[in-house]
Amino acid sequence: MSGIVFAAIAPHGTMAIPEAVSPERALVARATQEAMLDLGRRFDAARPDSVVVFTPHNVHVEGMMAVVEAGSLAGDLSMWGAPHVALESPVDRELAGAVKSAIRSAGIPVAGISFGANDPDRARHPMDWAALVPLWFFGGRSDPQVPAVVVSPARDLGPDEHVRAGAAVADAAAASGRRVAVIASADHGHGHLADGPYGFRPESQVFDDRVVDALRTRNLHALRDLDRELVRSAAADSWWQMLMLLGAVGDRWQPELLSYEHPTYFGMLCAAFSPLPAQ
Repeated sequence: MSGIVFAAIAPHGTMAIPEAVSPERALVARATQEAMLDLGRRFDAARPDSVVVFTPHNVHVEGMMAVVEAGSLAGDLSMWGAPHVALESPVDRELAGAVKSAIRSAGIPVAGISFGANDPDRARHPMDWAALVPLWFFGGRSDPQVPAVVVSPARDLGPDEHVRAGAAVADAAAASGRRVAVIASADHGHGHLADGPYGFRPESQVFDDRVVDALRTRNLHALRDLDRELVRSAAADSWWQMLMLLGAVGDRWQPELLSYEHPTYFGMLCAAFSPLPAQ
């Protein structure tokens, strides 16, 4: 079987990784940590050959999506006080090229990106925390490691473009001969605490509640109808990646909400997706 065999919405707040949490905060985000371990077990059971991560925190290219085509990724959580949480990962360059071509064929602007060495095979691209945190659970520490493909959305493009781009990723996965996992790396409203960096924003809970409702009612298409002003006011960091995941899984998969909490100023959510039985 080739194509998508695993799909999930996963957070990238560093507290999702127990090893990144200081002892005095050991109980923070426990529900998220347990749900991530559950997702990790499901990922392993699906036996993917490659994992595609939609991340909001890698290179931003104006008016274009971006696909990492370097030979490898490397990063750590030093900026979040956990330098010991570090990861290196090979890139599935063949699949990355196919994903880029499929997105371009769908009429969506996209660029291949790399870093450092001019020879892409030797280039090591920075791994942002929104890629590292999911990959910590999804293939980054497997033996052998599961090669990754990192895709950045483009917030200056609309929801339809993101859904179409996700569908293009699914097409590339199906044509690749690989078993592919697809992850929407997503933290949600960032205004849950008055003393957080974004201040208190009531729209954050409104946005998060609507995402939770869409998952619980298995109506992921409701995400397309979210108002851009609500997304902006909520300081959400998830809409674009979830739209790409919607395009990738379409109506063929159903979501299962595993956890939702906002233990600090932003919302964190874990959801697994299961394929619907063939009609």
